[in-house]
Amino acid sequence: MDKPMNVCGLVGSLRKASFNGMLANALISLAPPSMKLDIVEIGQLPLYNEDLETAIPPAQWTAFRQRVKAADAVLFVTPEYNRSVPAALKNALDVGSRPHGSSVWNSKPGAIVSASPGAIGGFGANHHLRQSLVFLNVPTMQQPEAYVGHVDKLFDENGRFVGDCTRQIPAGVHAGFRQLGREIRSQGQRL
Repeated sequence: MDKPMNVCGLVGSLRKASFNGMLANALISLAPPSMKLDIVEIGQLPLYNEDLETAIPPAQWTAFRQRVKAADAVLFVTPEYNRSVPAALKNALDVGSRPHGSSVWNSKPGAIVSASPGAIGGFGANHHLRQSLVFLNVPTMQQPEAYVGHVDKLFDENGRFVGDCTRQIPAGVHAGFRQLGREIRSQGQRL
């Protein structure tokens, strides 16, 4: 059996009771044995400022870059803020893409799950993030597209999914992500 795909998850919302955080935790708890998924915190990353890109950059940047670089793939779980992603997630993309020529994102498979209490499930954030990932050369899972609407109705007071139908969300994401990983492996790329 192949070793599990090492996936780091980035959650765009920094709020303690974040629905996107709950969704990311559900994706982790329901991940198949072929996938090791854990959340990489992004809230502590200093805002990217090229003046700090010295011989000894901020320790948080270095740790973040090393963790993402070691991952086989990245799962982005994000709410939508003003038709885009939250600033913390954008900052993480910037920190990981610098200094120029040393991006930790290059050729690393990615998947996006966007969620919102609204009906369209963070559609704008999902597509805006896809634009950035194209530039960063992150082959992104095309199907299933994962826009989780009414996310506020999917969890109980302990942050667990309610009802069996909601388990289809992570099952579809996991299956699509594993398929993307297999395709990239067969092309002799990462993973």
